[in-house]
Amino acid sequence: MKICSYKGLSLVIMLRDEHCPPHVHVDGGAWGARFVFSFWHNGVELLDVTPLSRRPPLAVLEGLRQTLKQAAHLRRARCVWWVKLHTTCLRNQLWDSQANEIVLINRNPKMIRRIASARYDLKGNTTLMELVGACEGVEIEL
Repeated sequence: MKICSYKGLSLVIMLRDEHCPPHVHVDGGAWGARFVFSFWHNGVELLDVTPLSRRPPLAVLEGLRQTLKQAAHLRRARCVWWVKLHTTCLRNQLWDSQANEIVLINRNPKMIRRIASARYDLKGNTTLMELVGACEGVEIEL
């Protein structure tokens, strides 16, 4: 499903056989790229380009990244991902409640909890997470 476009290139979410992390695809003809987005922050990162030997200029990749990063486009990507795939890809990751971020290593057991479940609220553009062993959940305004 098309999310947006940049200089004639479409940023799309494939609806068959899709997988985490949340991402969009760009078909540049001789090359393809994927950009990762998240349900807990508003950043967008280049995941990969294939084949690397046909990589487009960095300005094109950065233009694509910045286009997806626009609030309306990022919100549309999240909505499509959630409605069609029913996941935020946050389950079982570690949440640091002091730093308000996902971490890879549990260095502070008092502040870090595993995410039991997470859902995206389309109307509020928020992510609601339930944490293992925590009395209260976490709401992230995006």
